Amino acid sequence: MKKTLFLLVAGLVLLTACAPAATPIKEIPLQQVHDAMPETPPQHPRLFLNDSQLPARMQTINASKELRVLHLATLKEADELITQKPVERIKTGKRLLSVSRKALGRLMTLSWAYRSTGDKKYLQRAEQEMLAIAAFSDWNPSHFLDVAEMTTAMAIGYDWLYHSLSETSRRTIRQAILEKGINPSLYKNKRPGWWISGENNWNQVCHAGITCGALAIMEDDPELAETIVHRSVNKVQIAMNEYEPDGAYPEGPGYWVYGTTFNVILLASLDSVIGTDFGLSGKNGFADCGQYLLHVTGPTGLFFNYPDSGSRQGFTPAVFWFAEKFNDPALTWHQQTIWQNAIKRKPKDLLRSRTAVFALLWASPKTTQPQALSKCFRGPNPVAMFRTSWDGDATFLAVKGGSPSVNHGHMDIGSFVIDAAGLRWAIDLGPESYNKIESRGMKLWGMHQNSERWKIFRYNNYSHNTLTVNDQFQQVKGYAPITRYSDDKDFPYTVIDMTSVYAGQLKQAVRGASLLPTGQILIQDELQADDTPTNIRWAMTTGAKVNIISDKTAILSQKKKNMQFQVVTNADVKLTTYSTAPRADYDAKNGNTCMIGFEVALKPHETAKIAVFMAVDDDKSPKLPKIQSIKNWPKASK
Repeated sequence: MKKTLFLLVAGLVLLTACAPAATPIKEIPLQQVHDAMPETPPQHPRLFLNDSQLPARMQTINASKELRVLHLATLKEADELITQKPVERIKTGKRLLSVSRKALGRLMTLSWAYRSTGDKKYLQRAEQEMLAIAAFSDWNPSHFLDVAEMTTAMAIGYDWLYHSLSETSRRTIRQAILEKGINPSLYKNKRPGWWISGENNWNQVCHAGITCGALAIMEDDPELAETIVHRSVNKVQIAMNEYEPDGAYPEGPGYWVYGTTFNVILLASLDSVIGTDFGLSGKNGFADCGQYLLHVTGPTGLFFNYPDSGSRQGFTPAVFWFAEKFNDPALTWHQQTIWQNAIKRKPKDLLRSRTAVFALLWASPKTTQPQALSKCFRGPNPVAMFRTSWDGDATFLAVKGGSPSVNHGHMDIGSFVIDAAGLRWAIDLGPESYNKIESRGMKLWGMHQNSERWKIFRYNNYSHNTLTVNDQFQQVKGYAPITRYSDDKDFPYTVIDMTSVYAGQLKQAVRGASLLPTGQILIQDELQADDTPTNIRWAMTTGAKVNIISDKTAILSQKKKNMQFQVVTNADVKLTTYSTAPRADYDAKNGNTCMIGFEVALKPHETAKIAVFMAVDDDKSPKLPKIQSIKNWPKASK
């Protein structure tokens, strides 16, 4: 292993040290959209799957155990909905979103059940649901995500059931889609909604929903449909640019599932009705983002759950769209595991995804094992991931740079997670409840240095697996690029320059991270104080029991597995634990977790090199490789 550190690595990538600039959108002219629009709208149903395609798809479903199980689970769910009351217009705080999401899941389930069986009980129940929604006073345009998801639900129900709905019901539902879905998005005589040109998931979700609505009723107002499509295919590019250059989603994997799913719904709706997505599916970064979701998921099935992401990946039909679109069945590796587990335990779990029916349209049961064991994704919130294999008990390390200023951002720059032996050892506590914070009148979405957002324990650097300097917050406007990355099998690593995130606190802050072939994990920091005395806290959150053996060694234990934890440095450090208990009454409880870490005191301009090794191993005294300065880590030959 010592020889490894002196190898020249052809796989090294030297990366830009500045925040990526915004990419201009490629304007799709109105005339191009006009020429693409069909002179005569296709017959209903036209969204996603028409009736001529249905028999072949049913053959595929009946020939696949996995698809057949999902189909039967969908029918069973539809049966259970028959006796349930339609959704009601009951808001949670300022949101109607939970109602819109329930409506989307219900209408997809009931509409599919009717299309695939012809049983009118499903038609009648779906019609009842849509008429109840149409009678709402509005779909809550002040929080436009609610409108977008409700419009998607109504568009699919209206289109898929069109020929079997009564004329009176069609007119009522169509009018609701227009007046409560599409028209509010036009902001006539008002300032346009910020989401129209936004850079985040709102852009994708809202343009997808309104476009589905416009395509569903396009025969009644083809000019309006053309206007909506033209707006969507141009403005959605602003959000799609955020995937550049490698496919990472700045808002993390949880919001990848949300934003990207609706981006796929937009593209698939266009392709199914117009016959083109105007080349958007091949857009730089977006075409690669299926790889991002694959690699950001650890062998435990848990995400590297930054910043406001939940930790566990659920059933995500959009992944199957990417696998089919780009002929890459390896993208479905984790999804197939979720699918198989549901088949063995509880098929209904697949229906937790309100878009599960899309898997019946897009999924293939085939998958292959991915090949790459490490991957680096640049962009506004860059990340790198490493694993020893694609087995469930592999060791996994994921680490990030970026900026707290990204949408949903946390002060988590330099943070990492670790999986090994089927368990997560270094964890991210995840997001807070939005409604709980907002209901207190706190400004959750402020992104300035002194915003109330950063008072929340889970959002600031005190709770993340990174550094805290002089008990201060990371700098919101700072940006920490991944400056070097190597996928060399003997020494894969990444280097993050965190200096600007600690501006005014440290003169230099560089973090290197590596997953060695032995399964040992190395987190190495090279720091320099500015012109004042400096105290630096290194910390890592874990759900394991911590047993401190000496000033620089500890054993972490959970479920009869042990992780060796060792600090290598000339600095005077003493391992300790820190509490993750709530700091204020608005903070969530963090269960049986704590932080292991230490503090380093530096004199003005003093430097420190600190290496932390971790490994799950029966050997209580693992042999450590030689420590090299990060600048001497292997470099590419010219």
